Amino acid sequence: MTLVAQIAVALVALLHVYILVLEMFQWDTPKGRRAFGTTPEFAAASKVLAANQGLYNGFLAAGLAAGLVLGGATGFAFKLFFLGCVIVAGLYGAATASRKILFVQAVPGAVALVLVLLA
Repeated sequence: MTLVAQIAVALVALLHVYILVLEMFQWDTPKGRRAFGTTPEFAAASKVLAANQGLYNGFLAAGLAAGLVLGGATGFAFKLFFLGCVIVAGLYGAATASRKILFVQAVPGAVALVLVLLA
């Protein structure tokens, strides 16, 4: 079960790296606009805000990666804290921006959290 939990945490971290790339570097490209359902005008006007948002997703990924690398009680605490952050951010995003965020961010974070707690 520990290996499955570690893989789940790694997958959530990689998801947030991918979101970082989309928000920071591809926001105003066709791929970025398609991923977030934005118009070229909105993407151009909100590019700086999206980059800031992407940076925060990078922090989530870094915290989860630190939890994997540190291991032990400290790594466990990192994983709990950052998975909790992922879940809260996903719930807030689902409530305020797009329900899709619930399934893309909050649910994978919650599954990983349950697996970490069971491991």
